Amino acid sequence: MSDPLYRKELLRLAADAAGAGRLAHPDASATAHNPACGDRVTVDLRIADGRITELAHQTQACVLTQASAAILGAEAKGHTQAELRALADQVAAMLQGGPAPPPPFSAFDVFDGVMGHKGRHVCVMLPFKAVLEALSETAKPGA
Repeated sequence: MSDPLYRKELLRLAADAAGAGRLAHPDASATAHNPACGDRVTVDLRIADGRITELAHQTQACVLTQASAAILGAEAKGHTQAELRALADQVAAMLQGGPAPPPPFSAFDVFDGVMGHKGRHVCVMLPFKAVLEALSETAKPGA
């Protein structure tokens, strides 16, 4: 029987690493760190008209954090800060037993095996923390 935390689909997302790397001259960057396990995610964004036009991430973390960052790397383009904040809320609710987010973010359903492992929820949410922090920086006056 396979481990629900590390299903094949989840491992594939992490290995594909959509959006992995750094952007030259990003409009915003932020790093989120989980001191409990050492996971670290740095996110670079390019933004136009309040929407993400490009997202890259440098992820030194467990496979759960890598897969979450990869989903955002593949699907965050075109979305606003409010949309990503709502998505973060949906994913957090899903980890508590709620439904998976709708497309284009339905890939987060691969984390259904994490529901019973509350200590691992932060791993899934860490890329959101970095993205939302970066987006908050761009919303400040003078940014």
